Amino acid sequence: MGDSNKTQTGSLVYLLSLSRPRFWLYLAGPVLVGVAYGAAAPAEVVTPAAVVLFAYFLLPANVFLYGINDIYDREIDAANPKKDEKESRYRGQRVVPLLVGLCGALPLVFAPVVPTPAWPWLAAFVVLGAAYSAPPVRFKTTPLLDSVSNGLYILPGAAAYAAVAGTQPPVLAVVGGWLWAMGMHTFSAIPDIEPDRETGIRTTATVLGAQRTYAYCGACWLASALAFGALDVRLGAVMLVYPVLVGAIATASVDVDRAYWWFPAINTVVGAVLTMGGLWRLLYG
Repeated sequence: MGDSNKTQTGSLVYLLSLSRPRFWLYLAGPVLVGVAYGAAAPAEVVTPAAVVLFAYFLLPANVFLYGINDIYDREIDAANPKKDEKESRYRGQRVVPLLVGLCGALPLVFAPVVPTPAWPWLAAFVVLGAAYSAPPVRFKTTPLLDSVSNGLYILPGAAAYAAVAGTQPPVLAVVGGWLWAMGMHTFSAIPDIEPDRETGIRTTATVLGAQRTYAYCGACWLASALAFGALDVRLGAVMLVYPVLVGAIATASVDVDRAYWWFPAINTVVGAVLTMGGLWRLLYG
């Protein structure tokens, strides 16, 4: 019995690690932002659709997204030291493909609770989440498409906005969020440049090299700030933190392997500021 309990506990710890707890709010956080700006009154902030979407994108969606990534990156990750230091290494556990499939199909179960304007965003998330890592498309191995396809990270926010507001989110907000996600993804690929090159994987970061990737991320984040600023200058001002940060990291010669792990906290703070701004609008106009 004791060995069985240890095995079950170990499996649970592994599955939680696979879902990247540090990055849970990368998907769940945009839901909060989308709800805050989609709601027309305080009573609309907590609805069944909002709660279901937040719960899904907090854990199951992360299991789906990172699980499918680990399944198809098993050979590549064998040469990536980050897997030993910060993340779990997939070793062919049969439960992982099963859970990935279940989590990918879960939106079909709760779709009746979510208003139809949100459905296209949910479908796009599942499709892009699979296409990013799985063959035959496997966007992550095609330079530029690996970056562009990572706009999927703002789809939870778009789905939440549409579910609460009953209409589609502003185009500029989607564009700004998409550009932010492109920059964030490509920045996170910088620590993987050497392992990816060793295994023959081509990404935007491996093609550009570290210094030009910094410039690419800065351009994406500056364009994102401009898009948000066109909606509201205060939103643009908040998003300017990203091009400033990447410029500081590049010019100060900060170890990118270290800086990479700052961003979950930075993104949480920025997301909290955006959410509080949306809630302030509801309470005080």
